[in-house]
Amino acid sequence: MATVAPSAAGFGTAELRRDLQSISGARRIKNLVMTILMGLSVAVVVVVLLFVLGTLLSKGLSIVFADFPAWFTTDIPLTPRREGPGMKAAIVGTIVITAVATAIAVPLGILGAIYLNEYGKTNRFARVLRFLSNVMAGVPSIVMGMFIYLFWLVPRGGLNGFSGALALALLMLPIVVRSSELMLQLVPQNLRDASYALGASESRTSLRVVVPNAAPGMVSGCLLAIARAAGETAPLLFTIGAAKPTNWNPFEGANTALSMQIYGNAKESYDPAQQRAWGAALTLVALSFMFTLLARVVTARLSKNR
Repeated sequence: MATVAPSAAGFGTAELRRDLQSISGARRIKNLVMTILMGLSVAVVVVVLLFVLGTLLSKGLSIVFADFPAWFTTDIPLTPRREGPGMKAAIVGTIVITAVATAIAVPLGILGAIYLNEYGKTNRFARVLRFLSNVMAGVPSIVMGMFIYLFWLVPRGGLNGFSGALALALLMLPIVVRSSELMLQLVPQNLRDASYALGASESRTSLRVVVPNAAPGMVSGCLLAIARAAGETAPLLFTIGAAKPTNWNPFEGANTALSMQIYGNAKESYDPAQQRAWGAALTLVALSFMFTLLARVVTARLSKNR
């Protein structure tokens, strides 16, 4: 058998060692550069977020806590130049409209995701639904408001909270469908196979095995969609009107929302209106933060109970 000379073998080993060291050094440099870039990106996001929160707190706390109960228990002043707090109508309107939109979009979105992932899979109808869902996710929110106005309000007449809820539901639906479908795709196939082996039907497997395992992520996606819908303004411009008194009935009478009050008061030149705009913005951010925190708590609890 041919043998390799010791000097040649030593030379090959040394050359390989140098190549590995150079590759390792290049990787360390790339890793360091990417770590620095990611750290800078996080720092920029945190600085911007702190600046926004600091501005909201400095300008909004004075009106919200000037007469603390009045901000949540008093209706909006009839004229923008009138001083004093009062955002009860907008807070109630935001909660009512978002709740109705959630009742429409979340069940439909979850059922649509279950069909796409468990039943339709890659058939033609499922591909069309998935494509339409992706298209809806990219449609500007103002288009949804115009669509509801033309095809729902014009034939029936009368601005109300339910029309705004329909527009928000159209915005929430693709988010719920996409996030729920992604969570269902993460459920291991062997869980489905084990259920089928025990004699369970496809529907029973979906309801008792697949959905419970995907529930934490699905709930988180739904609550984040709700938080986004609560802050939308453009769809509500065409659908709910601009009410000043509190209206708990979403099916009759004009309504209002915090986002509408931010838009309406911010464009006024009167100082009281500007203050109410900052207070409404702070209240809306607080509501969105509560939805996000609720999503984290529910997701953690569902993950713990699995």
